[in-house]
Amino acid sequence: MQSRLERIRLLNEALADRILVLDGAMGTALQDALLTAEDFGGAALEGCNENVVLTRPDIVRGIHAGYCEAGADIIETNTFGAMDIVLSEYGLQDEVARINSEAGRLARETADAYARPGRPVFVAGAMGPSTKSISVTGGVTYDELISSYRAQSLALAEHSDLLILETCQDTRNIKAALIGIGQALREFGLRLPVIVSGTIEPMGTMLAGQAAEALVVSLEHAGALGVGLNCATGPEYMTDHLRTIHETAAPLVSCYPNAGLPDEDGQYGETPDSLASVLERFARNGWLNIVGGCCGTTPDHIRAI
Repeated sequence: MQSRLERIRLLNEALADRILVLDGAMGTALQDALLTAEDFGGAALEGCNENVVLTRPDIVRGIHAGYCEAGADIIETNTFGAMDIVLSEYGLQDEVARINSEAGRLARETADAYARPGRPVFVAGAMGPSTKSISVTGGVTYDELISSYRAQSLALAEHSDLLILETCQDTRNIKAALIGIGQALREFGLRLPVIVSGTIEPMGTMLAGQAAEALVVSLEHAGALGVGLNCATGPEYMTDHLRTIHETAAPLVSCYPNAGLPDEDGQYGETPDSLASVLERFARNGWLNIVGGCCGTTPDHIRAI
């Protein structure tokens, strides 16, 4: 089994050589599993996807395996909302370390099982935007965000090869998150690569009003491995914003869109072939270093990509 430092070296070498494929949606896959309240840990925890790593690890492991079999180079932990700010809505705020550590372990074991000589599978510790934004919703302080992300990333660092701060909607939240991540990694004693992925809404900016160029400029000091976009829309709506990030960003660029905008029934319209064809155009333009799928995407989408 390769050491962490060896995997990070291989990650950087792979990114210098080719476009890496990220996995697809975790939430969509859990919905497709038709989980019951018991699967979540009881009626009071129904809807808490992150707790499923404790109650039904077999399902989470199977989702990771499906994406590995589809050809993903990187799989994300099931930890999008596994920070105390979000988990407190379910009374699980004291389970941050346990949930993130277990989610990392499940992803790590699956990645190692599918790794092949010269073709490792990397684990990305996933961190979402939380449910509160300094600029949009209020109800949270800068210091509270720093503390929340510090605790989550400290637990994720145990099994991850990189961290992805994703679906970002407010650059003030991002800066607090990066401070918290930095504190955790210094405490852990390891420098993990970090990718920041924003979400541009159909009106052309993040929810807090920043455009793609502002996102990149605000992160120039951070030393992130990459900057990119995920979620929100299908790939067509990302075209101009992704081009801007490519032209502005010094680091690598990532893109993993939804399978289109959901309709009134919550269904996503992008088929595996239609999604892959647009992303292929992005790749041919030289805009991408990491590509995958977000909400509504499945192993079939990742296989097509």
